[in-house]
Amino acid sequence: MMKPVAAPLALLALGALSVAGCWGRPGAINQDELVRRTQQIYDAVAIGDAAPIEKYFAADSMIFDEHGRSMDKKAFIADQAPLPAGYSGTITVVRPQSRMVGDTAILSFDLDETESVFGQALKARYHETDTWLRRDGRWQIVAEQIFRYYEDPAPGTPDPKRYPDYVGSYQLAPGITRSILVDGTALVSQRTGKPAEKLIPEAPDIFFRTGVEGRMLFRRDARGRVDALIDRRNNEDVVWARAQADSGTS
Repeated sequence: MMKPVAAPLALLALGALSVAGCWGRPGAINQDELVRRTQQIYDAVAIGDAAPIEKYFAADSMIFDEHGRSMDKKAFIADQAPLPAGYSGTITVVRPQSRMVGDTAILSFDLDETESVFGQALKARYHETDTWLRRDGRWQIVAEQIFRYYEDPAPGTPDPKRYPDYVGSYQLAPGITRSILVDGTALVSQRTGKPAEKLIPEAPDIFFRTGVEGRMLFRRDARGRVDALIDRRNNEDVVWARAQADSGTS
């Protein structure tokens, strides 16, 4: 009478082996599951739901966000809030990579964010790395690091009539100069011994370079003449003083 049960039991055993083969040793986790949990966290962000954070972050977790803030789990949960009226958005986990070592799993991935602000579409890209640790049979995040990818600002409208104000030589230190030139319809900057770079207008007297974080600003004196070129990086300024021979040309 027991023989007919053998086949179903064998199938159950094979099924268990199959599951074990997918997950490795008992209690292990895989990349697909980590991505599923991470997407669950970000699906809750727009509505300010902290439940997935409560579930998947360890009590002693360390979170470092794209604004340079360092938070523990309590502060991170307190930071969650729904988007204001007129705002909506989604965040999608893409391009994941992972490393699994014993009871530690590292998931590194990009985040593609799309946001609507009263009908205006905005996009942003981030990169995040999470360290998951298995303790007491639970996989939870113990450390998270996020940064935002740099994106060039939207170009402004060129105003070639202003270009003669900028043309000239600017000095950082003896022997270290930067020349501002007009090349056809473009304004270019060339530092001593380096290739020329096109300056793309953003606003009056403010320019940027493709793929370079920061701004190039032409400073004007009380008379409205350009007296310096400011290389602004991370809200700090490196000032290139205009050569005396050029100071009266603007």
